[in-house]
Amino acid sequence: MALKHCLRVLLASLACSPAGAQPLDAAPNGFDLQRPEIAEFVDRVVSHHGLNRQDVRAILKEAQPQPKIIEIMNRPIEKVAPWWEYREHFLSEERISEGAHFWLDHKNSLEQISGRYEIPPEYLVAILGIETKYGRVTGHYRVLDALATLAFDYPPRHSYFREELEQFLLLIKESKLDPLTTTGSYAGAMGAPQFMPSVYRRYAVDANSDKRPPPDLWSDWDAILASVANYLHEYGWRAGGPVLAETRLDPDPSFQIEPHNLELNETVESLGAHGVKIELAVPPDTPVVLISAEHRDGPAYRVGFHNFYVITRYNASARYAMAVHELAQALAKRVHDSSS
Repeated sequence: MALKHCLRVLLASLACSPAGAQPLDAAPNGFDLQRPEIAEFVDRVVSHHGLNRQDVRAILKEAQPQPKIIEIMNRPIEKVAPWWEYREHFLSEERISEGAHFWLDHKNSLEQISGRYEIPPEYLVAILGIETKYGRVTGHYRVLDALATLAFDYPPRHSYFREELEQFLLLIKESKLDPLTTTGSYAGAMGAPQFMPSVYRRYAVDANSDKRPPPDLWSDWDAILASVANYLHEYGWRAGGPVLAETRLDPDPSFQIEPHNLELNETVESLGAHGVKIELAVPPDTPVVLISAEHRDGPAYRVGFHNFYVITRYNASARYAMAVHELAQALAKRVHDSSS
């Protein structure tokens, strides 16, 4: 029996193997399963989830350390590009054109899923466009290797990635994913929507909102669209609510901006008192966050509303959320114009 098929059978069996099975040695150039932190990890997932110890060890034996991933994680933080440069990268004609074609190819599904979850279709398409160019670029690292490398060889965030590796083992048990061939980003994000294993297990749904078994997020486009919509819905997207608005400044504004803040810690009224006027008719007590949106010719500012904050739950970056919003607007206009 091929090893790939053997592993799938072992995981599907849960705890059929006898207790006290002989330990497996590490594969050549693989991880030493006798390392205390790895042995402790195996003990934890076995005791917490009823997974079979031999099955877990069989999978971890196949994981290969990826020094390149550690290099990527250890790179110095590069200078943050100004918004106008960031925008140019994601708002290209190619991405807009491909997104419009994608929308029209999946028009019926988008309409149904958008209606069910009350998420505008342009935001579902825009997220997929920015994450993976509509499913074309989903990552080339084996997820098993990426997660094991970060779980056991990257101390700054080992707790987070050990949890994700644990979730990946559970996802394998529940789905048809093959641990030896499933690929994703260098951090272990998977499929067209780039879900981490914990997100995959919690938010991925098929077209009928049936969560079991977890759907294919690489080629089942109804499930992919429904899963992104479910994610935004679960984080509290408000149907018909604003996302982003431009501002104008009084001649002598007195505000200070917190560059990394994503919380809605201001209101329309409180910003107005500091000389920031919001160019959208909303109640004065509406919560907002002030965002820097630099133009090529100088500073500029926007405000994000609750739905903007929801987008940042997908990726904790104001620039990311602005790019999603602007791409969504460009896609909606292109599709509308092509249908006129």
